[in-house]
Order: sequence, then C-alpha cells, then structure tokens
Amino acid sequence: MPARFNYRVAGIACAGERVLLERGPGDDFWVLPGGHPELGEPAAAALAREMSEELGAVVQVGRLLFTVENFYQHRGTAHHELALYFLMVLPAQLEKADEVPAREPGQEFRWHRLDELGPTRLLPSFLRTRLRTLPDVTEHVVHHDG
Repeated sequence: MPARFNYRVAGIACAGERVLLERGPGDDFWVLPGGHPELGEPAAAALAREMSEELGAVVQVGRLLFTVENFYQHRGTAHHELALYFLMVLPAQLEKADEVPAREPGQEFRWHRLDELGPTRLLPSFLRTRLRTLPDVTEHVVHHDG
C-alpha cells in the first residue's frame, strides 16, 4: 500500500457552543479548517494565509493547543500526518453566520454544535470529545483512525 507523510496546520474556531468544520470536495468527513504550510513558512502564518485564501477573511491565530501525530487511511493510501492545531478567532460576521461561504469550488464550511459532534464523521476522531474541553497547555496526541 502506498504511504504519504503530511504536514498540516488547522484552526479551532468556536463561537458559543459551535465549532467551525470544513469538508473538501468529494469527502464524506469533516476536519478542522486549515491547510499545508509552504516551505519556510511558520505554522501560525500558514494558518492565517490559508484562512485568507479559503474564507477571504483575516483571522487571529492564537496559542497552540495540540500537536498531533495522526495515522490513517485515505483513498487507498496510508497517511502519517503531523498536525498543529491552534486556537483561532474569526471576524464577528462569520461567527454569527450559520454557514461560512467557501471561496474554492466544492469546499464547504459549516458550524457544528459541540454537544452534537458524537455522530459526526470528524477526523481525527479524538476531536469529537476533546473540542469540548480544550487544554490549558499544549498537548501532544498520538492518534490512529482505522
């Protein structure tokens, strides 16, 4: 089976009891919004750039919440992902919206209630429970999604 290493940054944006999630074209699962840093680009700057490109908005990137080593299968390829998850604050008009318009075709952003994430196909899956109690200090997580 082919294998791939992936480096990703993502933001945890909460508004009240909701968290913003993203779904890519053709995907049947949700992730936290983010993307891939360019070579030599600091992680927080990469997250701010990705949100500007994908949402057309300036976000505030806060403290680092999780460093995650995530192991999973996707479309017949084994992935080993290193992901950095930051606290992120969106502009007020996006925090009040039910849906957040995406700038890329097929991409979808939607607010999800934290207390209703249980049945949601959110990856990595440990986030379904951990988003309700964010850590006070950065946590290192090693996670395997079947």
